[in-house]
Amino acid sequence: MKDKFIFFDRDGTLIEEVDFLSTVSETKLFPFTIEALQILKENGFRFAVTTNQSGVARGYFDESAVFAIHDRIQELLSVAGLVIDSFHFCPHMPDAGCDCRKPGTGMIIQATKIFDIDLGESWVIGDKKLDIGMGINAGTKTALVETGYGAEHANLLESKPNIIAANLLEAARLIAHGEQRESRMAKGRKE
Repeated sequence: MKDKFIFFDRDGTLIEEVDFLSTVSETKLFPFTIEALQILKENGFRFAVTTNQSGVARGYFDESAVFAIHDRIQELLSVAGLVIDSFHFCPHMPDAGCDCRKPGTGMIIQATKIFDIDLGESWVIGDKKLDIGMGINAGTKTALVETGYGAEHANLLESKPNIIAANLLEAARLIAHGEQRESRMAKGRKE
């Protein structure tokens, strides 16, 4: 059986937005991040982070800073028994023409080479139009959160996401509610 994943955007979705985040000391989970991930984990999801990090190409920080921030996120989540299964980032400039920069699907493709993922049962959750575009392009369901840049990006969307939520916790609850409803419906069909 294939795994279903949540592909989280990092800054403004999973952790607090800091423009060109480059230090571990500035890395802070939202107060609701752990509860949101617990809900999603209870509903059978595994987790990946997909993040555009053009600050590397711009020379603001190097890849070791990105890895250190991802290690810090793992550390903060581990106290609650949570783990991100994989981290993926695009270090390129927006005009580089790479396939890994959102809304391209390169980071999701990287994850599918590691895990057996059912993209149709997976979700992309993010705070930007690029996140929603990546999910649509990859064939996942999509959720826009209004934290980070989400409130302003809600008006820029060309394609409507499956969910628009105030934050990650609300998105997790809505996703879980849908999963439980689908599970009950499937069970009813079998009986």
